[in-house]
Parts: sequence; structure tokens; C-alpha cells
Amino acid sequence: MVNVHEPGPLEGRLTEWPVLATAGTLEVRLAETEDEVEAAQRLRYRVFYEEMTAIPSPEMREKRRDFDRFDSFCDHMLVIDRSVIDEGGQPAVVGTYRLMRDADADRAGGFYTSGEYDIGRILGQLGSANLVELGRSCILPEYRSRASTMQLLWRGVMVYDLRFSIDLMFGCASLAGTNPDSLALPLSYLHHFHPMPDGMHVRARPELYVEMDRLPKETIDPKAALHALPPMIKGYLRAGASIGDGAVIDSQFDTTDVFIYFPFSKMDARYRARFARSVGL
Repeated sequence: MVNVHEPGPLEGRLTEWPVLATAGTLEVRLAETEDEVEAAQRLRYRVFYEEMTAIPSPEMREKRRDFDRFDSFCDHMLVIDRSVIDEGGQPAVVGTYRLMRDADADRAGGFYTSGEYDIGRILGQLGSANLVELGRSCILPEYRSRASTMQLLWRGVMVYDLRFSIDLMFGCASLAGTNPDSLALPLSYLHHFHPMPDGMHVRARPELYVEMDRLPKETIDPKAALHALPPMIKGYLRAGASIGDGAVIDSQFDTTDVFIYFPFSKMDARYRARFARSVGL
């Protein structure tokens, strides 16, 4: 645990309202302690490195946790199953999301996304807008088939955005694999059917840029392309998100990343009404 005389990663975090929403035995909340942050990191390790094919650093492998320098500056959203107790005697963390607001990014020296995309233009154009970067989302396999788990994460994000008056959500989302040719259909679909609005251009960093326009628009079957997308990206699109220019290969995580641009004001009215009713807002 963090020494009370030293500033720790959670010092100054807003945790007086940690529980954001509930559904049956599940609840979505913000991490309040270092132990809870480490539980999220262990879940990320289990999903990204043990289930999937990400490559851990020696320190990550030893600690069996996924972590980076941004974790200390972020809010960590947790989906907890109160009916399941983990090895430490606490309710099990079964899903997680990492959120970093612009004020926290200033303290961290920038957003994680800046390592892959040039976001300077939108940061400059949005000026005093309230921003949040979304990332490191994962759910245990046995909970992915439960609609309530993903819905709880979205409800949590909805409450978080409303309470912090968030104007824009953004971040990197991933497709499995690092061969763009094998991902030609979903990448081309995202490029042609869901581009960012004019004047809000975000492009992958030049040294990392991978062309997404790999198939002519008229040859694309949107239904088949949607089927090829990960559930998280489909959820973003259905709620009203759009996609930046260019993909990025992430060799550590064995993924191909795309930029998600999601103004809160552009959230699909059906989604906004559904989540607002579900949390009593």
C-alpha cells in the first residue's frame, strides 16, 4: 500500500462516488485503492498476455500484471462480481476500462494515444473542452457473452462523462492481428463509412502510418465488415463514433490499432436515453 506521507497514484482522485451502476450481482465502480488498481492490471495481464498474444516485459511477467507509466494518472473503471470472491478475499474484478482526463494527461506528459496518433490538431481546436481518453478495456471470457457486463461499462462511462462534463471521448481501439492485408475488409469499411468529420483530422504518426483504404468502397459488404469488427469497435460505431486516418501496428499487443473519435454530444440519441434512464439521470 502507498505510504500515507508520500503522494501516491490515487492521491487526489475523485473517489467519493465510486459505484456508478449495478446490475444483479455486478457493479461498475472506480478503483479506490492501490489493491483495486492492481486487480485491474492482473485482469489485463490475464486477457492480453495469457489469453491473447501480447508480449510482456520481464517485470510484467514476474508480477503478472499489465502496467505502464500512465496507470498512475488514470481513473480505473472496474466491473465487479459481488458473488465471486478472489484469492485476496475481495469481490472479483471481471472487467475494466482505463480513463484519463486532459488535466491528468498534463500531469502525465501527454496522452497514451499521442504515441500512435498526431492529436495536436484536435487538442488545439477544442481548446477548453473537457476530454477523456479511453483505453485498456477488457472483460473475462466467461462474462463477455453477458450483455449486462458490456452495458455496465458503457453505463459507467456515461455517468463518468456526465459528472465531469466531458465533451469528447477518444482513444485507440484494436483489431486482432498485425497483417493489414488480412484486415483489409474491416479497415477499408472503417475508412470509407466512418471517417472523422471535416476539420477534425487525426492521422497516424508518419513513421507508424498504415493505409486503411485497401478495398474500393463499392466492393465492401457493410454487414460482413461489421461482423469482422471486434465488439468494442462495433459498440463505438453504433453509439456514434468515427475513425481517424491510418492504422498503427502494435507489435507488443499483436494488434492493429485505429483511432476512435467520439464527441459526447454526438452520441446516438437511443444510446443516450437508454443509459441515462438505466442510471436515473
